[in-house]
Amino acid sequence: MIKPEIPKNETFRLQALKELNILDSKAEQEFDDLASLASYICETPVSLITFLEEKRQWFKSHIGTDLCETDRDISFCGHAINHPQELMIVEDATKDERFADNPLTSLKDTPVIFYAGMPLTDKMGNALGTLCIIDHQPKTLTETQKSKLKTVANQVVKLLELRLRNNKLKTIEKELRAKNELLKNFAGVVSHDMKMPLTNMIVTVDILKEKYSAQLDEKGKQYLKYLKQSSFTLSDYITKILTHYESDKFDDLEESETFDIHHLLEEIVDLFNIREDCEINFPEQNIELHCNRVALEQILLNLIGNSLKYNDKEKIVIDVECYLHQDVYNFTVSDNGMGIPEHKQKEIFELFSTVAEIDRNGNKGNGIGLSTVKKLINKMGGDIKVTSTLGEKTSFSFSIKKNTVKKTA
Repeated sequence: MIKPEIPKNETFRLQALKELNILDSKAEQEFDDLASLASYICETPVSLITFLEEKRQWFKSHIGTDLCETDRDISFCGHAINHPQELMIVEDATKDERFADNPLTSLKDTPVIFYAGMPLTDKMGNALGTLCIIDHQPKTLTETQKSKLKTVANQVVKLLELRLRNNKLKTIEKELRAKNELLKNFAGVVSHDMKMPLTNMIVTVDILKEKYSAQLDEKGKQYLKYLKQSSFTLSDYITKILTHYESDKFDDLEESETFDIHHLLEEIVDLFNIREDCEINFPEQNIELHCNRVALEQILLNLIGNSLKYNDKEKIVIDVECYLHQDVYNFTVSDNGMGIPEHKQKEIFELFSTVAEIDRNGNKGNGIGLSTVKKLINKMGGDIKVTSTLGEKTSFSFSIKKNTVKKTA
């Protein structure tokens, strides 16, 4: 027996094999199908897709045998990979000095007598393993069988290239997720750290106004008013950023509470302390909901809040609808407000995208609320869409799945 030589590019070959992340992976139908096809074409009982490590050859696919690996020193494939572009054929191993006394050739019931192996060679010329076929008796292949065996081997190589690309994409995705998490944590920390100085600014403005009011002219008082308004605007902006990023941490959106829609809406309306002439119409049927209450409250707070803020009518009218259909809750929040231009309707759910320059109270929006709403709805197994007529009305329709998992204490 002659041991196979080590390829000159062994270091690079092993590195390329490692990058595939295929060794000791589970069986995959795509590889088994190609191995079976090779066996069928060449009329052999055994076919293998092998990969050669430093000291062993491992079988990704093994048709016709229960073996999963063997030592590299006795492998036929170890010889085959030394000629990366050639099909290696051994018609009778008992008459070949390289394999005559090889333990595989001497097996009692399933000796390796006939062998044909086509190296699986990547674009850099690294023969990572082989597609090989085996028979327990001497055999020859026709030219057509040889050609088709090479063709099947090429398909295995394409599978490997696809796997490598997928591995790289997964690595990139993992890195991007990690960087995104760092950015979110940074935004959260910065936002939290800014809340206290802003609160101090607002309190300081009130102190200055109260203590030095007699010494300030109207312009000075106006400046203090601008400073306080700006502080409140920035505080609101930071709060919404925190809400947006905190929505990523909702891990229990599939857990549910039982509550009715009218009671939830009553609590939400009370939070707004509405002073304008406003009519908010609840759903006709007070249905019982089974879903994550906190998340739904956040969604409706944003949508109803927008209906109140972005409304230029003397009387604000908001209609809320809700019904259950095939274990899916369908909601609609409609208003008679400013409306949304058609060219803006596709982008309003993007972070920091705004529609109107200013709201009913003269404040500029920050484009965070609807992005948070969409994220929560998607996490609850639903989607949201908008229809609007500029200057007349806007309707947000969304759906969420009915949950059956009860909230744990």
